[in-house]
Amino acid sequence: MPRIAGVDIPNDKRAVISLQYIYGVGPHFASLICKEAGIDESKRAKDLTEDELSRIAGILDRSYVIEGQLRRQVQQNIARLRDIGCYRGLRHRRGLPVRGQRTRSNARTRKGPRKTVAGKKGVKEMHRG
Repeated sequence: MPRIAGVDIPNDKRAVISLQYIYGVGPHFASLICKEAGIDESKRAKDLTEDELSRIAGILDRSYVIEGQLRRQVQQNIARLRDIGCYRGLRHRRGLPVRGQRTRSNARTRKGPRKTVAGKKGVKEMHRG
């Protein structure tokens, strides 16, 4: 497995797809990187030469914020929102959706598994008497 920016990229996938295993590199940036490095996008990752791998690594180091540095940057941005106490920061702090989604029926990803709260007696029970 070729190693770029501290990440083992899969051997049997095309170079463009393999590059997307690096945090911060999506489909668009992957194709731009291949063009800039002069690599055919359909070439498999295992067929890349050392020279091509070093060119890709150089482009990534020079032009893009990726992996640990990007993760740190994202965490700092969230911490800043929390510290200034803005609405988005409060939503992050409470673990609720940040971008205006409804929370009455959905938002299970952010809220986690359902926490059942014991409710009132059913309406049917009251009518029986």
